[in-house]
Amino acid sequence: MTLEERIIQDMKNAMRSKDKVALRGIRAVKAAIMLLKTDGSGDEITPEKEIKLVQKMVKQRKDSYDIYAKQGREDLAAVEQEEIDVISQYLPKQLDEESLKDVIAEAITEVGAVGMKDMGKVMGVVTAKVAGQAEGKVISGLVKEALMS
Repeated sequence: MTLEERIIQDMKNAMRSKDKVALRGIRAVKAAIMLLKTDGSGDEITPEKEIKLVQKMVKQRKDSYDIYAKQGREDLAAVEQEEIDVISQYLPKQLDEESLKDVIAEAITEVGAVGMKDMGKVMGVVTAKVAGQAEGKVISGLVKEALMS
């Protein structure tokens, strides 16, 4: 089942149950998919593109949440958090820190990294292996930590 098919099914369920929070998040994902489909590139929407799209949406909302929280706008921050919770359901299961460290260690030996100058190589390998299962910021922090030790 593609993400779009899953979204349509979930939207129907949210409408039936009158779940306004879920419906708002699901509609946002559906709108983003429609924009991606009609962007004029003619490219097929692959599962990898779907994951990147959902990750981008979650990241945007996390950034907004942080801004609202810093400004003391808890009402708006709560709305962003609700949408993060709904949209995150469409991401693959996230890796825990230990699993991610194992993948990073494998990547370091695979590319023969010896220091921070090899961070780009390691990041490329790790992000390809964990596609959608961890945030870039988390991966970057752990790769830096591993390369500095």
